[in-house]
Formats: sequence, structure tokens, C-alpha cells
Amino acid sequence: MIRFMLPRNYRAGVAFAALAVVFIVTFGVMVGLLWVDQQRVIDTADRLQVRTVPEIIRHQRLARNLDRLRQEGDRVLLMTSPAERQQAMFVATLVASHPSVLDHAQAAKLARQVEGFLSETLHRTMAEGKVPAASFVEWQQLSASLGRLVDDVSVEGINLAAGDLGEVSAAAKLARLKLTVALVVVGIFLLLFLILLRVHMIHPLQRIDKALSKLAVDRPAPEFEPAAMAEIQAVEEAIGKLHTVLAENEQARLALETLANRDGLTGLLNRRHFMIIAEAELQRAQRYRRPVTIGMADLDLFKKLNDTYGHAAGDTVLRAFSLLIQESIRQSDLVCRYGGEEFAFIFPEITVDEAAKLAERFRAASADHDIRLADGQLVRVTFSMGLADASEVSLETALNRADEALYEAKRQGRNRVVVA
Repeated sequence: MIRFMLPRNYRAGVAFAALAVVFIVTFGVMVGLLWVDQQRVIDTADRLQVRTVPEIIRHQRLARNLDRLRQEGDRVLLMTSPAERQQAMFVATLVASHPSVLDHAQAAKLARQVEGFLSETLHRTMAEGKVPAASFVEWQQLSASLGRLVDDVSVEGINLAAGDLGEVSAAAKLARLKLTVALVVVGIFLLLFLILLRVHMIHPLQRIDKALSKLAVDRPAPEFEPAAMAEIQAVEEAIGKLHTVLAENEQARLALETLANRDGLTGLLNRRHFMIIAEAELQRAQRYRRPVTIGMADLDLFKKLNDTYGHAAGDTVLRAFSLLIQESIRQSDLVCRYGGEEFAFIFPEITVDEAAKLAERFRAASADHDIRLADGQLVRVTFSMGLADASEVSLETALNRADEALYEAKRQGRNRVVVA
């Protein structure tokens, strides 16, 4: 019943003012005793609405801009494209010049320092062709400073609200004591006031605290019961937007991870990431004395295909061949585009002879597979492959042996699998 005593979307200042009017009209005799505490509650509520909430929002905006500055700094150093670095630098400059940053002395000083560092690093990167190694170390320090400042600003904003809410709570308890001692009727009024405060502020804040403790990108966005207080509604909407931003950031992180670990043309693992995984797989196999095989494959006469049909046709063939690879190998096998038309394989848990049988089936399937080019022509490609036992040697040695076997397959007439 009390839940419906107040209209939806009301503001805390209006609600407390209305209660004050009822209190003065109904209990005029008690005005002298309760005026100080009631005025304190009203002043605190007004301050919360007029000054504290905008100040919290300003702190949140500043924290968000500082975090954005850190993200754009990461992009300036980590992006490989000059255009992307320039775009990140442009956004970082805009963020560093934002009024919320400039109005905060410590943030403005740090933003100028970050902007200068990023600008210098960008010029050096354009001149040297890569980001200097020392820049990463310095950026880690600047990024950590930004992170600490974001935390400090966020805590300042939270402390503003905590102080006002604490003052409201203290005033309410003191008023309850006086009302209990003075008159039972005044005590009843105070009881109603506390119930309203609990239903429309404390409970929603508890729900908000619970939702924030469980907020994660792998969980759905939190859902709230309709709140009557406008300020609570604003916080709940902000949490929903925060979840959306977190999900977008996670998608961006996954996309960047894919770009860093995958070959852009074929979608296979790139050479750098393959070498990391292959090294770990060999160490695991050798630790537990399990068989593991390394393979190197190369498309036959690929240059002739490029010269005959054009490089676009060559790209089509590489994509089609990579798709056929992924459909033919086992789920536990790994393959990467090692470079150009060359591919590297790792076959865990099988001997080199078993891997040769698997590769032979794949070779036969590739030789019989028609690939349709953009102009409608059908072509077939074959490949040569070299295999090497890697169960007792290093990754580099196994790759070299597999590469030697690959060239032996080429010398024997191509379109065949040779074991080192």
C-alpha cells in the first residue's frame, strides 16, 4: 500500500518538501522541537539534488574521459595502421581538451603530459616505422597514473553521495528519537517517513548494489523493478548503459584479439600465434612423452596460377584451400598460414606415419576439389607436404626437417607427402 502513496518519477526534494508541509500543518505544536532536524534533512536533500548529483555526474564524466584517454593511448601504441594511429591520436587530443578534464587541475596536468607523450611517440613511430620499445615502458607508467586518477575521481564522486546520505540518515535517527519522546503521533509520522525512505530509496539502492556486484559482460543486463524516485531511475538507467558499454568493449577486445591472432586473408592462425601455441604443445607432448608431428605444406605452381589468372584469383584459391584444410583436419590439429602460399601444421597425439596417412587423404581431396574463381572458371590446386617427428626435438628443428621434406616432395614431382 505504501508503495503507491507517492507518484511515479518523483524527485527526492519534492517528496521531502511535501512531507515537511504535512508535518508542519498536522503537528504545529512540535515545530519548535523538530525544526532544526527537519531543516537539516531538507537542506541535505536539496544539496543532494542541486549540487551533489551534478557533482557526481561531473566526476563520472571526468573518470570516463580519463579512461577513454587511456584507451586511445593504447590504440596509438598498439595499432599497426598509420591511419588508425592518427585517428586514435585525434580522439586522444579531443578528450584531453574536454572541459571536464581542463576543470580538474590534476587531470589537466596529466592529460597534457599524456597528449605530449602520445604526440612525440606518434612522430617517432612515423619516422622509425615502429613504436620504440622504451615508449611502451613509459606508457605503462602513464597508463597506471591515469588508472589511479580514474579510481580517485570515482571514489570522490561516491564519497560525495555517501556523505549526504549519511547526513540524511543521522538526521532521521535524531528526529525519530525526539518524536518518540515527544508524542506517539509524531512517532507514527516518523515511522511512516522511514518506511517511505526504505521502500523508495534503501531497497532500490540495495538492488542497485546487488546488480553492480554481479555486473559482467557474460551475463544479461540487470533488470530492475520500476522505481518511483527519479534519482534511482537515473542510476538504474546508467547501470544499463554501463552494461552496454562493457559488452561493446568486450566485443571490441575480442575483435582485436582475432585481428592479432588470425591471418586476415584466410582466417587461419597467423605465424606468430601459431609458433606460441605450437611451442606449448611440443612442451606438453615431450613432458608426457606423447607423439606429435609437425608439417609444412606449399601449394604447387602457385606463382604460375597468379601469373595466369591474377592475384585476386590467387587470393580466392588461398581462401578456398584454407577452408578445405579446416574441414579436413582433426579438431585438435592446428594449422597456420606460414607465409605466402606456405602452411604449417601440428598434429598432436599421432605419430608421423599416422599423420602421413591423414595428410595423404587431405592431399587427394585437394587434388579432386574444384575451386570456382570470380569469373566462373574452375581450377584445381595440388600441394606438397613434408612431415617431421617432433616428439624429441625442438620446434625449430622439427620445422626445419619438415621444410626439408617439403622440398624433397617438390623435387620428386610435387603433389605428394614426404616424411623426413
